[in-house]
Amino acid sequence: MEPYRRDIPNHFSLPRRIQRLGQLAYNLWWVWNPEGQSLFSALDKTLWDRVNHNPVAFLHQAERPTLNAMANDRGYLELYDRAMGKFDAYMSAPDTWFATTHPELKGKKIAYFSFEFGLHESVPVYAGGLGILAGDHLKEASDLGMPLVGVGFIYNQGYFTQRITEDGWQETSSLYLNFNEMPVIPLVDSTGKPLTIAIDLPGRQVFARLWEIQVGRVSLFLMDTNIDPNSANDRQLTARLYSNDLDVRISQEILLGMGGVRALRLLGLQPNVWHMNEGHSAFLALERALEYVGDGKSFDEAAAIVRKNNVFTTHTPVPAGNDQFPLWLVDKYLAQVWENLGLTRDQFVDLGRQATPWGDNFVMPVLALHLADGCNAVSELHGQVSRRMWNFLWPDRRAEDVPITHVTNGIHVGSFLARRMRLLYDRYLGSDWYEHMDDPEMWAKIDLIPDAELWAVRRHLKRKLVIYANERARMLWLSGRAHPVQVLSSGVLMESYSLTIGFARRFATYKRGNLILRDYERLLKIINNASRPVQVVFAGKAHPADEPGKLLIQQVYRAVKDARTGGRLIFLEDYDMNMARYLVQGVDIWLNNPRRPNEASGTSGMKAAVNGVLNFSVLDGWWREGYNGSNGWAIGEDKEQPGSEEQDRLDAESLYNTLENEIIPLYYENRSADNLPTGWIARMKTSIRTLAPLFCTRRMVKEYMKELYLPAISNGKAG
Repeated sequence: MEPYRRDIPNHFSLPRRIQRLGQLAYNLWWVWNPEGQSLFSALDKTLWDRVNHNPVAFLHQAERPTLNAMANDRGYLELYDRAMGKFDAYMSAPDTWFATTHPELKGKKIAYFSFEFGLHESVPVYAGGLGILAGDHLKEASDLGMPLVGVGFIYNQGYFTQRITEDGWQETSSLYLNFNEMPVIPLVDSTGKPLTIAIDLPGRQVFARLWEIQVGRVSLFLMDTNIDPNSANDRQLTARLYSNDLDVRISQEILLGMGGVRALRLLGLQPNVWHMNEGHSAFLALERALEYVGDGKSFDEAAAIVRKNNVFTTHTPVPAGNDQFPLWLVDKYLAQVWENLGLTRDQFVDLGRQATPWGDNFVMPVLALHLADGCNAVSELHGQVSRRMWNFLWPDRRAEDVPITHVTNGIHVGSFLARRMRLLYDRYLGSDWYEHMDDPEMWAKIDLIPDAELWAVRRHLKRKLVIYANERARMLWLSGRAHPVQVLSSGVLMESYSLTIGFARRFATYKRGNLILRDYERLLKIINNASRPVQVVFAGKAHPADEPGKLLIQQVYRAVKDARTGGRLIFLEDYDMNMARYLVQGVDIWLNNPRRPNEASGTSGMKAAVNGVLNFSVLDGWWREGYNGSNGWAIGEDKEQPGSEEQDRLDAESLYNTLENEIIPLYYENRSADNLPTGWIARMKTSIRTLAPLFCTRRMVKEYMKELYLPAISNGKAG
């Protein structure tokens, strides 16, 4: 029996015949199951879109006459019964992959800690790729039946909304989320009081309330400090992601790591694996060590125990992505911790020490690497970079012998695959293809899809993108806050027949969102070719404190506004998961041009590939493993160039040459009698066949199980 209960606020006024819509609203299973989505959208498509596909807000606002009518509609009831039957079968299935493959591990538990989780646009507590990857990890664990729980924060201000001014400057505003209007469940004790944990910070205790999001079969537990009796400042600790205030940041990471362990203890959970998704949660290792020291063990003994079933994933070689704190801040917040561990200050600092030109810092990935036996990067190249990067921690070893392996990222196919593509796969790959998506032989059947049918679906998805952009432009115009040029720049002139390139990601300088603008006159000639037009769609946010990133957006936006582009350069503001789906499903080419080797993996191109979009990317991260010469295109060479300016020059030249000489001709020329670009379609099929089975979370999570979780379970002890 669980030592807590879920206080599911299912207070919807629903007809009895369809009352289980309230239950489904609080389980994100519907996010990756079209039947579940249809149950809501079929009731009122306009309202569903207006609430940003949030089922809780939707059911609160749905008109009772509409609900009554659908409760008596035969077609809707058939859909309802079919969807709920599928949901019930999924939730109660005894023969999941995990249950049948690892029956000996029954009762084991994996805890997955992350600073952010990107599950769906209705739960906007994510910033970018790290969060989306974490959300996908949970969804796939659910599909596989793995006994995994997530631990993180629920941010009451979400990330931020983006507005681009007439001059191209990014302005931001907070969301201020209402948890009562979101699919999050408050946890309470046996008396009905909110379940809370406490951590010690300098001069005070800070309390956090626990919430749960149900992700299929998986529970995600989230902490929230916006409660009494916390001070006004402490109530803001879980207000937003990635604060620049170092006091806030270290407090957040103490809460995530140490408080997260206490939360799982309060929930009665004794994990066999503790997975730190990036260094933000590394303090969990200290909290676990404190438990063993409290039982009479020395720190060395405690560290040896916790190390065996700790797993750490590093996600970036970029310094800004590897949190570090000055030693004076460590003194301020953690002095009591090293005393309780029986360590001196120097011994404690050595756990996270890294020398920098301006002095020693306490670096969270260093702490994680010291206290985890299972460590991995997120692509093959990133593994090589990481082993070199952290080689100083193993000075007696060569870089290639540093104990950091790699598990290349993947994407949760069900979350990003267009419905029309899914139906196409159902028809030609077999009705059970989804259960075998990591099997390369199954994907060989992609050639059975008639060219005309595949191309028809691709044209449909591009039209959807164009309609989406047009409607956003309309709403921007109606808002009364935009100059007419801004409306024109936001996609009102998009065409469904032009070759369309998508570039959408976080605007960090190393991602080079402006690379395609480097020879601007040459770009204008490319996009304005009357017989072979090209349009480029940009989207993405810069962190509010990233001034160079915001300047990059401004540079791109000013180019977009240039009348000489003819509306063929587009910027879609306020990028989120909903917009991402339209883009990765609707464009023809997915452009990714980071400065190698800074893109540890990247996943957006994987989402594009499974939808038949072709990748055009630098040989960095996942694309270095995925590209085979015939399933997309490469920018530049498989090596780093001396100096960033030279690398930018060479990569830009490669980009333009490939566009002009290979990509554009393949799209427009040598069409069949029925106007099909047969060469392009053949490359699409090659892309899907070679990339889909390798770069899905089905393969990724199974690999985590084999390479990292099983050794942790075998070598460690629960708790």
